[in-house]
Amino acid sequence: MPAHSANANPPQRDDGTRQLLQWGSTILVSGILAGLLLLTLLGGFSPTGASTNTGWFALIVALTCIPFGSLLLGLGVAKWFRNRRLARHLQ
Repeated sequence: MPAHSANANPPQRDDGTRQLLQWGSTILVSGILAGLLLLTLLGGFSPTGASTNTGWFALIVALTCIPFGSLLLGLGVAKWFRNRRLARHLQ
């Protein structure tokens, strides 16, 4: 069985890093925008929830998109740093 090294799997040109960065940032920005709309135009929220039906929708979108987008963006950044490190190591 061959020994595994850092050079065994060089970074591929299209390994999904760009897509993770694009979609992660898009989803995160969508969640932040929904939260800002909730606070400014859709009636805000209280300890019991949003004030309007569209406010509830914006709250659900914000509370879903912000964590998921952050995780995707974090994974994309980690892959980007890893690819940079591997590319530097191969030179």
